[in-house]
Amino acid sequence: MDKLTRTDLAVAAEQALLVCVETPDSKLDPHDPLGELRSLAKTAGAVVVDEMFAKRRIIDPTYYVGSGKADEIALRAAAAEADVVIFDNDLSPAQIRDLEEVVKRKVLDRSELILDIFAGRARTHEARLQVELAQLEYTYPRLRHMWTHLERIAGGQAAIGGIGTRGPGEKQIEVDRRLVRKRVSDLKRQLKSIDRRKIRTVKSRADHFTVCLVGYTNAGKSTLMNRLTDAGVTAEDKLFATLDTKTSRWDLGDGLTVLLSDTVGFVAHLPHLLVASFKATLEEAVHADLLLHVADASHERVDQQVEAVNGVLDEIGCADKDRLLILNKSDRINDPAIALTLQSRYSDGLILSAAQGDGIDALTETVRHRLRGGTVTVKLRADFRNGRLMQYIAQHADVRNQQWGTTTVDIDATMGAHQAEGLSQFHPDVDVLECF
Repeated sequence: MDKLTRTDLAVAAEQALLVCVETPDSKLDPHDPLGELRSLAKTAGAVVVDEMFAKRRIIDPTYYVGSGKADEIALRAAAAEADVVIFDNDLSPAQIRDLEEVVKRKVLDRSELILDIFAGRARTHEARLQVELAQLEYTYPRLRHMWTHLERIAGGQAAIGGIGTRGPGEKQIEVDRRLVRKRVSDLKRQLKSIDRRKIRTVKSRADHFTVCLVGYTNAGKSTLMNRLTDAGVTAEDKLFATLDTKTSRWDLGDGLTVLLSDTVGFVAHLPHLLVASFKATLEEAVHADLLLHVADASHERVDQQVEAVNGVLDEIGCADKDRLLILNKSDRINDPAIALTLQSRYSDGLILSAAQGDGIDALTETVRHRLRGGTVTVKLRADFRNGRLMQYIAQHADVRNQQWGTTTVDIDATMGAHQAEGLSQFHPDVDVLECF
């Protein structure tokens, strides 16, 4: 037998027909409505062989697109020799079943495609658990329509499984459902334990100023993280390259440091099941003092991407969180007029290039100012036996004078207003005598 080469063992990429249905409430790019779905499909490993676009005022309950358009999809899929039809919309289990009967091919909706990408990107044990939970919760209501074997009977007098298999019998769909429910319960229990540890870790950083990178997938968050710190996180020009949170110390100069965290990238219509299962990962954003919202300034749909990220942030409880918009990848903007338009539209944002390092000094200075929140002078009396309190003062205050007592020390210092407010966590071991 000839030796098998790596190419022989490789799984052939599936050929995909993409379908986008525009409804009255859709927010699609008028220039390229299938652009993001095309990127998602390619990220999942598909080869796009054809694309279809349709408009509907009312969604068809059977085929989502109507019977005539379903027949057209079948013809186009056959002509293009597509293996799978991928919709840029979320379909019901019954719609997927009915469409598959017409097109004679596998049908995926947007949520299942994103879940598949996450499954392929998950590297750590925690990320794999989170993705598996989201996939199972997506799958559970679709079991009846996903497998042809589900209506067969297991057990009974005619069973041929041998000793130990005979009995009153149970529909296979109920067996599958029970297995899924048990696995979901097991995953939730494991993730709950992980969540508790992670939330404790996040909250334990209360005496540090924490900054969290958020943004649309592939906006350059990991590249910026590597530019600002020595985190060494994986930075690839791919969707959802980062699924796990990484936290590193960012030196702002003048003795000021913050904790900087990278997070999973967002996308328009991110499946709610993923948001729920990645709850602990997103806690970094919920508890951060400042969010750096990183956007790809060179992307033609940057406005929609900024809006989509703001929507997810609102959903996870960050609506009132202090945030700074970072318009990244300025090195990819060839037309200076585009940069001027963006700067005018997002006047509070910063334009920079994480890859080239342009604008990093301005970002650092802005964060330094946010960190301090203005400088105040404080006079306080602290119990120097509280090591964590004394470390906090050393890190965040410029001490001008101190007088030592038996168990306390009187300190005159200047510090950021935010850090002065943070002294309250050490009550009653610190007494702020004056603050002005």
